[in-house]
Amino acid sequence: MDESRPLGRILLFGVQHVLVMAATPISAIFLMSATLRLDPGLTVGLLSAAFVLSGIGSLIQSLGPWAFGPRLPFVMLPGGAPLILFLAIAEQHGLPTATGAVIITAAFYFVVLPVFSRLLAFFPALVIGTMIVIVGVNLVKVGAVLVTGRPGDPGFADPANLVLGLATIGFTVAFYRLFTGVLRQLAVMLGLIAGTVLAFLLGGVDLGRAAEGGLVSLPQALPFGSPVFNLVAALPLMLYSLASMAEATGQTVINAEAVGKEIDKRADVPKTIRGDAVTSLLGGFFGMPLMVTSGENIGIVRVTGVRSRFVTAAAGVVLILIGLLAPVTRAISVIPAAVVGGTAMVVFAVITVLGVQMLGRAALDRHTNTFICAVALALGLLPILIPGVYGGFPPTARILLESGVAVGAFVAVVLNVLFHHVRLPRTRTCPPAGPAGSDR
Repeated sequence: MDESRPLGRILLFGVQHVLVMAATPISAIFLMSATLRLDPGLTVGLLSAAFVLSGIGSLIQSLGPWAFGPRLPFVMLPGGAPLILFLAIAEQHGLPTATGAVIITAAFYFVVLPVFSRLLAFFPALVIGTMIVIVGVNLVKVGAVLVTGRPGDPGFADPANLVLGLATIGFTVAFYRLFTGVLRQLAVMLGLIAGTVLAFLLGGVDLGRAAEGGLVSLPQALPFGSPVFNLVAALPLMLYSLASMAEATGQTVINAEAVGKEIDKRADVPKTIRGDAVTSLLGGFFGMPLMVTSGENIGIVRVTGVRSRFVTAAAGVVLILIGLLAPVTRAISVIPAAVVGGTAMVVFAVITVLGVQMLGRAALDRHTNTFICAVALALGLLPILIPGVYGGFPPTARILLESGVAVGAFVAVVLNVLFHHVRLPRTRTCPPAGPAGSDR
């Protein structure tokens, strides 16, 4: 993990990380622009800021300066759920208030972190494994939507897009099977490139957009004007931050396991959360939603076997350069969504497998642990598998109920405490207990 590779190889593996996650900041800014009807110039500035902030956050998490960042191979990007909450606040209260909400929430991280770190004892492998499985399933769905589109939208499940997505997966598998050494480690990137070439041959790539515009794009500070601080408007994001900290806990543990690093959860998890907080705080002044660590890049580490944190630090540098060089940003943006989705599905599924592996060490042969895992998975997967199931609930309740990760983590923690940390009084009518340690 701490090994420094030759510069050329580090950059090559870093580019692979960038290609896997680049669609997320691009799609996040385009969604923000379309929803809020932003002008093209502002959109270009926000896209530049998204890449630059993603790069800065990746450097913080990978290199771990001071007490910020766990020195693990993490890449950061604008979060999906925080983006939706940002847009909701912007539509209800205005963009300056949404920017203020991000800044308030980033500060809230620091305030609540000392209390949260004391609760990490209640996040054993059973809880974290369950949460990672839910995260992985949710991410696979996100990747699949890039291939199929959303049900009801024009062009949903277009056969051409399905062919591109499945072909990209096939290319990735073929490269991983046929190649060895460095080429095998680059199978994900090679599959992405092969899928893009196929899309170009089928007429699905518009290269004209890559040649439009200038050479340099600089992030604009306070693009929506001076932030407005409204605690009531910021409440949805502040509530989400609790779920975000739980997710960061799981990601830190699973990433450490992927690279073979022994960590102290009470010391290292807060470093990840501080990295998220300081990057989000900086991002708030450039019009960004909350920034979070990227789950798909943990999957890249596991698939490729390249554990060096200097690779993701190199990815951070590449992301900053992309944010400053407009032609590079536009060139990456021409990769078809179906190709990115096919790659993402493979990488995201690896996250699910990592969660299953962790659950394998959670003594699921004990019926109590099986029951806790089953209930948490059922309730955590419900809003993922059936979107809008909580549409009739009040907006404040929906903030947490519609986050499968938050629900799954909460249920797993509560049931774990109830069954493993709370002793119920026994009555004289109870039958004799079974063998010691048995709850079958």
